Amino acid sequence: MPILNWFANLTHAHSLRSRILNDPYYRFQSLEEIEIAASLGIQIDVNQAGVDDWLRLPGLSIHQARTLVDLTQSGIYFHSLEDVAAVLNQPPARLKPWEPILRFCHYEADSIYTIQPINANTASVQALTRIPVVDLYLAKAIVQNRPYRNLPHLQRRLSLSKELTAQLVHYLKF
Repeated sequence: MPILNWFANLTHAHSLRSRILNDPYYRFQSLEEIEIAASLGIQIDVNQAGVDDWLRLPGLSIHQARTLVDLTQSGIYFHSLEDVAAVLNQPPARLKPWEPILRFCHYEADSIYTIQPINANTASVQALTRIPVVDLYLAKAIVQNRPYRNLPHLQRRLSLSKELTAQLVHYLKF
């Protein structure tokens, strides 16, 4: 019997590692799973994480995830676990178990490598044409058909292809 238990545990561990590695939306259920994820090299860049990234962490609500994303999209950077804890109104010790998979990277706003999303509902035609995939015709269409609730709404109103919409994901905010 002990060999069967050992084999069952090994099979379960392998299955869990596979799920964590292959499912980018897998929600970690325990500290053990976070440690497994860290050992697999999985990390969450807190200053570029989306709602789905944040929701991988155990105990984080969708409201909290949205708050974190809204702040980073407005240009606020998190420099440490303490910053995240302050926003969530939690003691840092409560979030400490997340630390092995959190990365606190800083991106210079003036860097050519940092995309600064612009608001599709307020940007000028000139500002919109600075987006690599937006020509003058599309910029004018975006301005003339405002307001937009989100990117899918803009895509539907302007009948944009999925390829073009995918390219706009990182450049527009609403």
